[in-house]
Amino acid sequence: MNTQRIQRIKTISEFHQLKGLPKPEHPLISVIDVGSVKRSPDDEPTNLIYDFYLIALKRNCNAKFRYGQQQYDFDEGVMFFIAPNQVFGIEPAKDEKSKQSGWMLLIHPDFLWNTPLAKSIRQYEYFSYLVHEALFLSEKEELTMHGIIRNIQQEYHANIDNFSQQIIIPQIETLLNYGERFYHRQFLTRKITNHQIVGRLEVLLEDYFNNNDLMQKGLPTVQFVANTLNVSSNYLSSLLKLLTGQSTQQHVHNKLIEKAKEKLSTTNLSVSEIAYELGFEHSQSFSKLFKAKTMQSPLEFRKAFN
Repeated sequence: MNTQRIQRIKTISEFHQLKGLPKPEHPLISVIDVGSVKRSPDDEPTNLIYDFYLIALKRNCNAKFRYGQQQYDFDEGVMFFIAPNQVFGIEPAKDEKSKQSGWMLLIHPDFLWNTPLAKSIRQYEYFSYLVHEALFLSEKEELTMHGIIRNIQQEYHANIDNFSQQIIIPQIETLLNYGERFYHRQFLTRKITNHQIVGRLEVLLEDYFNNNDLMQKGLPTVQFVANTLNVSSNYLSSLLKLLTGQSTQQHVHNKLIEKAKEKLSTTNLSVSEIAYELGFEHSQSFSKLFKAKTMQSPLEFRKAFN
C-alpha cells in the first residue's frame, strides 16, 4: 500500500464532492447509498483521515483495508466504524467483480455538540481502538440496522428544525448500542480464534518472563503484547475480559506474581534482587504490587516456605 499519500477530508460536503454525490441535505450528517458512490477508474491506494465519524454497512467490498497499522478483515463482516483523525487505508481492487451495496452514515462531531453523546461516543470500543475485523451481521441484525438508518434518513430528509437533533441523536445512540452488542456477540461466537489468541498470550508471557533480558526491558507493556499478537490493545483487553474476566495488564501482573513466587520460594535471592530481575527499578514498587495481589509482602510469602 502507498503510505506516502495521505488525504484529509474535513467536511461531509467535501466527502460528497469527492465521491461524485449531490450536496448533503445537512452539513453535519448524511446517509449515503453506497451504490451511488462513483469510483474513478484511476483510483490509487491511499490513506484517508476523516474529520467526522463514518459508520458503514457494505456488501461486495472488493478492496483491501488497513485501519491504523493493521490489516482490516472484511472476509465475513459487512459493517465497520471509523472515528475522526484515524488513518484508514484503502487499496481498491484492480478488477471490480460486482457492484457494492449498502449505506454510509457520516456524522460530524459538531452535530453532537451539547449532547451527552458528544462525550460518550468515544467510549464505544470500536471507535477507541483499532479493531481489526468488520462486524458480521445475521440477516435479522442487518434488518435492525437498516431500520435505524431509515429513521435517521427520513428525519433529515424532512424540514430541519429545532427538534431534528433531539430526534436523530437517540437513533444514532441506538445504532451504536446495537453495534456494541453485535461486536460482543462476535467475540463470543468466534471461540476457536479467540482461545487461540489467549493461548498465544500465555506463550508470549511465558517466553518473555523466562528471558534474561527482562531486567533490561522491564515489564511488557499492554501495547507491546497487543502488537506482538497483531491486535490492538483495547481489542485484546476487551476480548480477554470477555473470555477470562481480566484485562491484558492483569494477565501480565498475574504472570509476574507467578514468577515472583517461584523465585521467592526456590531461590535465596533478596527481594531487591528479585525485583530487579523482574524488571523493577525500585524494589518498593515490586513489593507494593506483590502485596496488592497476594495480601502478603514478599518476605511474608517467603517465610511461609521456611
